[in-house]
Amino acid sequence: MRGAIQIPHTDAMDPRRMLSACTSVFVVCLIAFLLQIFIHSPISPVPLELPVASPPSDYTKNALQGLLKVNRDSVTVLASEVEGSKIRCADEVIEASDGSIYFSDASTKFEMHDWFLDVLEAKPHGRILKYDPSMKRTTVLMYGLCFPNGVALSPAEDFLIVCETWRFRCLKYWLKGELEGKRVPFIENLPGAPDNINLAPDGSFWIALLELRSTGLDFVHRSSMAKRILATFPKLMNMITPVKRKATVVNVGPDGKILKMYDDWDGKVMSLVTSALEFEGHLYLGNLGTNFVGKLPLH
Repeated sequence: MRGAIQIPHTDAMDPRRMLSACTSVFVVCLIAFLLQIFIHSPISPVPLELPVASPPSDYTKNALQGLLKVNRDSVTVLASEVEGSKIRCADEVIEASDGSIYFSDASTKFEMHDWFLDVLEAKPHGRILKYDPSMKRTTVLMYGLCFPNGVALSPAEDFLIVCETWRFRCLKYWLKGELEGKRVPFIENLPGAPDNINLAPDGSFWIALLELRSTGLDFVHRSSMAKRILATFPKLMNMITPVKRKATVVNVGPDGKILKMYDDWDGKVMSLVTSALEFEGHLYLGNLGTNFVGKLPLH
């Protein structure tokens, strides 16, 4: 048409060039995002292969301070470091008849409030320690454990049982005899992650189990990238429900075989049971899901 303005064709108006430019911007943004995750992530994870009544004591532990002795009027720090390394995540403790104290340091890298970073990294940062009150000295009995938790002595105090939470198993560490200083599996492939363990009157052991398996968490354990994203943005952990609200305890014989199992699958009565102690025919259950201690008759 006469007088019409002809708009010249330019590369800027080429849809293919525009798509290429948008793609480049997206790639740059994605690379920047991934670099942020790798640079600021507090963990260096590896993929994880997932597995198909004690004597009273005035000793306790504080995850931030180490091993403490509590009296009526005072609190004394007995051990806050070992071999020049800070006791960062003191967990459970048991006292032997000779006064020796065995306790777990669940992670030498992360403190208790960052426990989820330890499970995401899936590396063996934990250890078992022994405190000698006569020498006032702390030594390391075992290195290289994946979040060691509960500890219990055998009736003869010739071996120590240790709950290795992230590996769904318990280990036996020999304190006396020909195998002194050796560790062997006690029970593996437990139907949950072992938290605390207590000696029963008949010489067996009560172990409280947490449900640390879910479809989302199983996927995360097989992906280093997913772990870095969750570590950088920890609020996303709520989306994968890492701990199921249920209650499970097992009774394990001295030979490492399960004898009994009690389970509240839906957590209707009690959930997140972390300890089980047998006393006078009843099982007392400590837990994180309610405001009371459970009491279960055994006979």
